[in-house]
Amino acid sequence: MKPTTRGTLAAVLTCVAAAAGAAAATPAAAIGTVPVPVPLNGVEKSLNVELPEIGGEIPLPTPGAPEGPRHVEGRLIPEHVVPRLPVDGGLPGAGLRAPLPEILGDGSNHVGLDAPASDLRTLGPGVALDAPLTPPNPGNFGVPEPKLPQAGVATPVLQAVPGANLGLEQGL
Repeated sequence: MKPTTRGTLAAVLTCVAAAAGAAAATPAAAIGTVPVPVPLNGVEKSLNVELPEIGGEIPLPTPGAPEGPRHVEGRLIPEHVVPRLPVDGGLPGAGLRAPLPEILGDGSNHVGLDAPASDLRTLGPGVALDAPLTPPNPGNFGVPEPKLPQAGVATPVLQAVPGANLGLEQGL
């Protein structure tokens, strides 16, 4: 094998390994969030004071495919004329680690708060309508009969399971 071929093959394998490692090292991307660190290192060094470490996660909403109209027996207008739009995203996450004075005496000198981003599923409102006529009635020579019109609004849906952890930690 020529040296240029070996070099090219090595470069391709390195890129594939780096891409696989990056895909495995981003758990925030699994729920569609972007990590946002708050850099306080410069202030910490200039003031010679230990400041809290702060970070967050911003969700990326992704719209889904709406459920299309369906024909229902006994109705002239299909069900879900104005469909409900599903949107999946996440609630923002936050992480905070702040210094504490040594008042407890057991070496716990930091308090940590971890509120990870959590999945959020929504379903927008929809409209259901029905015409003021029945389907053709064979007992009445195929002529539809009048009835009261029907209209309804499907309520929106919101599902989430947020959580947080608060605890004391040792060290930096």
